[in-house]
Amino acid sequence: MAIVRGKQARWRVFAAHAVLWIFLALTLFPLLAIVSISLRPGNFATGHIIPTEISLEHWKLALGLPYQASDGSLVQPPFPVLTWLWNSIKVATLSAFLIVAISTTAAYAFARLKFRFQTPILNSMLLLQMFPPVLALVAIYAIFETIGSYVPAFGLETHAGLVMAYLGGVATHIWTIKGYFETIPVEIEECAKVDGATHWQAFSRVLLPMAVPILMVVFVLAFIGTIIEYPVASVLLREEGNLTLAVGSKYFLHDQRFLWGDFAAAAVLSGLPITLVFLLAQRWIVSGLTAGGVKG
Repeated sequence: MAIVRGKQARWRVFAAHAVLWIFLALTLFPLLAIVSISLRPGNFATGHIIPTEISLEHWKLALGLPYQASDGSLVQPPFPVLTWLWNSIKVATLSAFLIVAISTTAAYAFARLKFRFQTPILNSMLLLQMFPPVLALVAIYAIFETIGSYVPAFGLETHAGLVMAYLGGVATHIWTIKGYFETIPVEIEECAKVDGATHWQAFSRVLLPMAVPILMVVFVLAFIGTIIEYPVASVLLREEGNLTLAVGSKYFLHDQRFLWGDFAAAAVLSGLPITLVFLLAQRWIVSGLTAGGVKG
């Protein structure tokens, strides 16, 4: 039977669709603008959203390929963009795996075990996360300069040191995973222990498989957070070959010359790993986000 809607209901549906289209346009416009800039000849930030002339010069430079300019000269890539992109992927992937590992084991302890000062420790970690990392840049630099004098592999200008610095931001993820663990009945693990499972076996073979959605959410959030992170990476990494793409992109914006086209191509490249990780994990993301936010 056909549903008959009143005039007021039709206007509400029309208004809802209009708002959604406006929101969609506002969301996609920056992405379309940056893609458009990367495809225009020259390094100009302004122009038509649909380029009147398509040029791949910025993409060739971003991919490390020289191109022939209109005056016949051969333009070489000014910066190692692909090296920076690889550095970003390497640091973000390793950081995300370690953040998930540390957050999961810590969250299990806070969710299932009882020990002294449990609540003050949890609240303290959450309170410390309220302060932006920029406030600790001087301390981070001093700490890793000192570490580097004893263990050079974890000092300044090392990706291992940068990964270690990122591991300091696990408190929020611990809270998220802890909330998810608390939605899983304890009786399931107790049944496994009755059948002879140890504490570790109950955690690794019973609880972890049930927590895959929230672990994937934490992995994606950690991956995105570290691959786009700038302040800490800009303090710990200075040499051109060690930079991540987020830090290296600043070289496209000189004080007297802004290479907007090259910068736009590098920016689009930096979004590809995030998109790939999101597509691979999207089947778990919605369920993980909703379940993790139920109880904290």
